[in-house]
Amino acid sequence: MVTTMKKKQLEMFLQKIPDFNQPKPSFEQYQTPATIAADILFYAYQNHDILNKTVVDLGCGTGMFTVGSKVLNAKHVIGIDIDVDCISLAESFAQKHHLDITFLVQDILKSDFSADTVIMNPPFGAQKANQHADRVFLEKAIRNASVVYSLHLTKTVPFLTKMIRSLNATIDDTFEISFPLKGQFTFHKKLMGRVSVSCLRIIHLPAEE
Repeated sequence: MVTTMKKKQLEMFLQKIPDFNQPKPSFEQYQTPATIAADILFYAYQNHDILNKTVVDLGCGTGMFTVGSKVLNAKHVIGIDIDVDCISLAESFAQKHHLDITFLVQDILKSDFSADTVIMNPPFGAQKANQHADRVFLEKAIRNASVVYSLHLTKTVPFLTKMIRSLNATIDDTFEISFPLKGQFTFHKKLMGRVSVSCLRIIHLPAEE
């Protein structure tokens, strides 16, 4: 079944997804804005990475990419997050809208899955307590999926490119996003700021003979 939903309609639906009740700074919990999520999801859909595919979101939060993938007719969607509170919000929203999505409360290091596509906004690894978390998420995704869409601070992309190559994968496409960050934690000095973030589409390289 091909979706008849337009990107603006998807964006409006995603705006209904609840934000974190009490975002935890140690997890770097920032909800992906609906307009950015809709852009990424439609891009993935047009690249044949969602329709009738198994899609996984690592660190799914309240379900932005999981809900969007299911609405765009992914065959099977799984959202994994260590935070039981946000999983509860995601499950309630999916049930209310009759969306068949599997949500798991798990540490991603202990998760076991196989996917066609991973679409995720992992922690940026900017906080001292969460340093390099972005690399942990990325490695897990690349090892368990054929295609990965992942958001990262643009300034980290040169390093990540080398890491991705070491995992026998490559960045197939990338586009930069001005990502809004709400001043929701005590250490924030502004009510709203923006950071340069890159969305990477990562694919596996052919096996060397």
